[in-house]
Amino acid sequence: MSRLARGGLVDRSRALSFTFDGKSYQGFAGDTLASALLANDVRLVGRSFKYHRPRGILSAGPEEPNALVELRAGARREPNTRATVAELFDGLEAASQNRWPSLKLDALSVNGLVAPFLGAGFYYKTFMWPAAFWEKLYEPMIRRAAGLGRAAEGNDPDHYEKGNLFCDVLVIGAGPAGLMAALAAARAGARVILADEDFVPGGRLNAEAVSIGGKAGTDWAAGILAELASLPNVRVMTRTTVFGVYDDEYGAVERVGDHLALPAPYQPRQILWRIAARRAVLCAGATERPIVFGGNDRPGVMLAGAVRSYANRYGVATGRRVAMFANNDSAWNAAFDLARAGVTVVALIDIRREIAPALMDEAAALGIRTILDGQVTGTSGAMIGGVLSAITVRAGGQSQTLTADTLAMSGGWSPNVHLTCHHRGRPVWKDDIAAFVPGEASPGLSIAGAAGGRYALGAILDEGARQGAQAATDLGFPAGAPEVPETADTPIAITAFWHVQGAKGPAFVDQQNDVTAKDVGIACKEGFRSVELLKRYTTLGMATDQGRTSNVAGLAIMAELTGAGIGETGTTIFRPPYTPVTLGALAGHHRGKDFRPTRLTPTHAWAQEQGAVFVEAGAWLRAQYFPRPGESDWLETVSREAKAVRASVGLIDVSTFGKIDLQGPDAGAFLDRVYINGFAKLAVGKARYGVMLREDGIVMDDGTTARLAPEHYVMTTTTANAAKVFQHLEFCLQVLWPELDVTLTSVSEQWAQIALAGPRSREVLAKIVDAPLDVSHEGLPFMGAVEARVMGGVKARIFRLSFSGELGYEIAVPARQGEALARALMSAGEEFGITPYGTETLGVLRIEKGHVSGNELNGQSTARDLGLGRMASQTKDYIGRVMAGRPGLTDPDRPSFVGFRPVDRAHRLRAGAHFLSPGAPADMAHDEGYMSSVAFSPHLGHWIGLGFLKGGEERIGYRMRAYDPVRGEDFEVEVCSPAFIDPEGSRQRV
Repeated sequence: MSRLARGGLVDRSRALSFTFDGKSYQGFAGDTLASALLANDVRLVGRSFKYHRPRGILSAGPEEPNALVELRAGARREPNTRATVAELFDGLEAASQNRWPSLKLDALSVNGLVAPFLGAGFYYKTFMWPAAFWEKLYEPMIRRAAGLGRAAEGNDPDHYEKGNLFCDVLVIGAGPAGLMAALAAARAGARVILADEDFVPGGRLNAEAVSIGGKAGTDWAAGILAELASLPNVRVMTRTTVFGVYDDEYGAVERVGDHLALPAPYQPRQILWRIAARRAVLCAGATERPIVFGGNDRPGVMLAGAVRSYANRYGVATGRRVAMFANNDSAWNAAFDLARAGVTVVALIDIRREIAPALMDEAAALGIRTILDGQVTGTSGAMIGGVLSAITVRAGGQSQTLTADTLAMSGGWSPNVHLTCHHRGRPVWKDDIAAFVPGEASPGLSIAGAAGGRYALGAILDEGARQGAQAATDLGFPAGAPEVPETADTPIAITAFWHVQGAKGPAFVDQQNDVTAKDVGIACKEGFRSVELLKRYTTLGMATDQGRTSNVAGLAIMAELTGAGIGETGTTIFRPPYTPVTLGALAGHHRGKDFRPTRLTPTHAWAQEQGAVFVEAGAWLRAQYFPRPGESDWLETVSREAKAVRASVGLIDVSTFGKIDLQGPDAGAFLDRVYINGFAKLAVGKARYGVMLREDGIVMDDGTTARLAPEHYVMTTTTANAAKVFQHLEFCLQVLWPELDVTLTSVSEQWAQIALAGPRSREVLAKIVDAPLDVSHEGLPFMGAVEARVMGGVKARIFRLSFSGELGYEIAVPARQGEALARALMSAGEEFGITPYGTETLGVLRIEKGHVSGNELNGQSTARDLGLGRMASQTKDYIGRVMAGRPGLTDPDRPSFVGFRPVDRAHRLRAGAHFLSPGAPADMAHDEGYMSSVAFSPHLGHWIGLGFLKGGEERIGYRMRAYDPVRGEDFEVEVCSPAFIDPEGSRQRV
C-alpha cells in the first residue's frame, strides 16, 4: 500500500509472503522485514521495555532500538531480532513481543500512567522496603515483567560452524570508503577480505540518490564489486559482521542461512570466523542520531536517513505526508530525495536560522515548505496504537500544528567507533561535526570515511583509496591509490542540538529502555554524573542496541546540566561484540556430545566383551566393574574383584590418567618449582610421588613423575585434573618462568596404560616383556621406571608403582596397542586366575590402603591436612609455599586425614557424614569433620572410611559420632589409621 510505483533495489518480480502477528502480507526479494511491514502500512511493531509504550520502526539498520520481533516458531524461534536487518524470505513468520494480550491493546501499558513514579533509580529505592515484600511481591512481579522475547521451545535444530581465515588486508564495511580501500589493496596484489554486515554491499550508496563518475551510486558500486569478485586474491563476504578486535585476530559472524526458511542440507546457519589480518581498514560508516523532544517515541517518528533509505533502496514511502526536523544539511538532502521519489514533504523544520542558499533554492524548486529556527515540541496520534497523525511546531514565538503521518528527524551522525575501542581506545569529541571520532586505534587498524568523521562523499572515496593503498604498501606490496571518480559533494554543515526544552510529554533518550531526559536530570541531581554511573543508574545505552541512537544525546544532556563540555564529560568505551552474536555461533559444534564427547579408553571394546558396566569418569567412559553370572549386585562383583587382586593378580585400564611429557635441560628445575618435593635430583630410571599446590597453598593434584633420561620426564595426573594441571604448567612456563628451557606436551591420548596389581603380577609381566628386560625385584625395584619392548617388539614404558598397596606395575604402550596389551596380559595371567577390575574396585583398594584421591583433593585440603606435610621441602621454593604457611592452614585444630570404622561392624558408612563428639549437639558449632570416602572392605569384612577430623592422628582410638541428617543416621565410629591393610607397605616392595 505504501510501495512507490518505481525505484528501489528490490526485485518486484519476486513476491514473498510472510506473516506478522498471524496476519499475511507480501513483500519483495531484497526487502527487510521492516521495509516490507512499512510497505504494507504496518507502523506499530512493538512495545517499550518498561512502560510498554507503542513503538514503531525508528531506523533502517543495526542501530534499531524498537522493532524487535520474534522470528520463526518452535525450536527455531528467535527472539529480539531487529526487523531492520532481518532479510525477508518466503514463508517468514514474525511476531511482536513484550505485549499482552495483543500489540494494540497491551495491558501493561498502564505502566505509563505511573511513569512519574518509575523514574531513574526507582527500583533501587522501592524494592528495599519492606523487606518481607521481596520474595512475595517484588521478585515475582519483576520476573513476570522482565525480558522481551521468548526463548525457543526446544533444542536448536540448525548447526553452526567455526573457521579461520587469513588475509593481508581486512576491509570492514563495503560502503564507498570500503569499496575503494579494497580495490586499492587488491590491485596491489594483497590478499583482501571485504566484509559487510548487509546483504547488499554499497552502504550509503544504496540509501542516497548520488552520482559517482557519471553513474548512479548503486551502479558504480556494482562495477567495483564485479571487479573485486573477478580477482583471485579477494574474498567478498556479505551478511558478515566483524564484531570484535582481539589481540591477534578479528571476530566475525557470517549469517549463511538466516535469510532462508531452512538452511540447505549440510549448510550451517552461521559461521563464526577468526580472521587473522596483517592490516585492517575500518570503513564502518556512521549512525544517525535522533533529537530528544516530547513524544519523540511515537510510531511514525523515524530517523531522516532511514526514511531516505526506505524510499531509495526499498521503494517504500514511510508515510503519505512526511515532515522533517533537523539540525544539519544531510536531512535536507534526504527531503530532496523523498520529494523526487514522489513522497509529499509537508515541511522541513530546522533549528538553524541560516541555511546554505543552494539548499534553500532546491527546497523551493521542489515545493518544500521550510521553517527555520523552528522546533518540534510535541506529537499526537491515534488513541489505539498511538501512530503519528500530527506534530506541533514552535517557530518565531508561535506554535502551529501540522498534519503528518511521518516525522523524519536528524540530530547529526555519530561515527561507528566501536571496533576502535576494543583495545581500550577512547573516542575524542570533535566540535565541527558534533560527534565522537576514534581516538587511538588498535595496532594495524586504520580508519577511513564516515567512521573517522568524514561525511563528504568525495573525501570518503579519496580516503578509502589512500588507506587501502597504504595498508598494502606497509606490507611490501607496490601500491598506488586508484583514481578517485568525480562526485558532487553535498553540504554537511551542522549545529549541535540535542534536546527541545519545555516540550509536552515525555522526551525519550533511550527508546528501548524508556530512559527520558528527566531521568538524566534525576541522575545529575543525585550525583550519578560520571558517564559510567549515568549509564548504570538510568540504564541508558544498556539495551540491545547498546546506545547507538541514545548515548551521545544522553551525554550531551548531562553536559548541559553540569556545565561541562561533551568532550570533558566523556563517553563509556565499547566492548565486543559490536552487535549481538548468537550463542549458537559462539558454541559452533560444541553442543551435546560435540561439546563433551564421550572418550573411550583403548580397551573399551575388550571391556565390552568382558561384560563391563561402564561409568562416566570426567570426560571418559570407564569400566566400573565386570559382573559375572550369578552375582546378585555390584557389591558382590566388586568384592570378588578386590579379593582376586589381593590374592593373585588383576588388571585395570588407567589410560585416563593425565600424562604430560616434559623435556629440556631445565625440566628438573621446573618440576622443583611446581611440586612441594624435589625432582631435579631424581635418578634416571626412577619415579617419585609428588604433590602440587595452587598459589593459595591448597593441593591442586597429586601423581607420579618418572625420569626416563637426563632431560626427559613423564608426569601423571589424576583423570579429573589432567587438563587443569597442563594449563597450570603452561601458565607457569610461559608467564612465571619464560627463561626456563622446557617443552611440555600432553600425551594422555597417545599412550594406553594398564595397571597390573597383586602378588602374582610380576609373573604375569615377565611373560609379555621382551628380552633382555629383567623384571625381578633387583632388575626393576619399587618406584623404578624403564623403557622397554613388549609383545615381540612393541615399545613400552614400565613403571613399578602401586595404587592398591600390592605389588604392582603400570605398562604404557602406544594407544593403538592398548587392546592387544590387555589381551596379552589376560592370556599370560590365565593360569593365575587374572581378573579384570574397574573403578569401583580401584576405589576399594585405595581406601583399604589409605591413599587420597579426588574426594580428598577437593580444593579445600592442604598437604598437611592429607598427612603429606613432611614431603614439603624446606630447602627450595615452590608454588604455594608461602600461602600454605598461613595461620588458618596450619592451625592444629584444622581437620586432618584419618581412617574410620564403625564400632558396630554391621553399620554401613556414608560419605558426607559429619563427626560429632559423643553427647555434643548436632549443629555447625560442634562439627569436627566429615567422611570423604567409604567402601566395603572384603578383606576386613566390614565398611571402612577415610575423612578429616580435628586433631587427626592424635585422636586415633577415639570414638566419634557419624551424624548424617540427610539419611537420618547417627552412630559411633572408631578413629583409626587410614592404612587399613599393610600399613608398613611390605606387600608392594617384595
